[in-house]
Amino acid sequence: LQSNLSKIGFKTSDDNASEDGVFLWDRENGYPVVSYDNSFRQVVLEGGHANFQVSTDVTAAAADTAYSITYDAPTGNKYIDRDATNNERIVFEEAGEYLINFTAQIASSSASTVNFYFWPAKNGTNVTGSTMVNALHQNGATLVVSRSAIFDFDADDYLEVKWAVDSTNGKLDAVAATAFSPAAPASTLAI
Repeated sequence: LQSNLSKIGFKTSDDNASEDGVFLWDRENGYPVVSYDNSFRQVVLEGGHANFQVSTDVTAAAADTAYSITYDAPTGNKYIDRDATNNERIVFEEAGEYLINFTAQIASSSASTVNFYFWPAKNGTNVTGSTMVNALHQNGATLVVSRSAIFDFDADDYLEVKWAVDSTNGKLDAVAATAFSPAAPASTLAI
């Protein structure tokens, strides 16, 4: 018995991108390409996506101590989810490069400076050179901090979002909805 499966053609050095819409596999780079405007452009294969948020305040039990942020169950996720046995871990089902967008709404209830620290940990190891430091200088101050970065993950790797504060007067601040605006999460993570 013979099975006939449709395959796309392989891109060679003789292929020409002068006609738009030619779909080929680029063996050298390991991804599909399509001809457009006289060049071959990469077709991105998605390995997954998810949107996470924290809908309640997050406080630190002790100053100068690392904690992992535990996100609520994700929405609109595909191939990325919280670990079933440890909700602090975000697990990637498929290997690939992922763009990760992080935000935190920080707040202080101290008139003294409060320093906040945020960094990623991959498979339980802090990512070198990745800490983001922010400070609030007055009682009642609130600020949204953010960062985007690209990470490589293998299948079943996990990410933890770490944070610390040098005073327990600092927190990640979730704000309730008002009559004119929706609620604000304490932290978000879009992958």
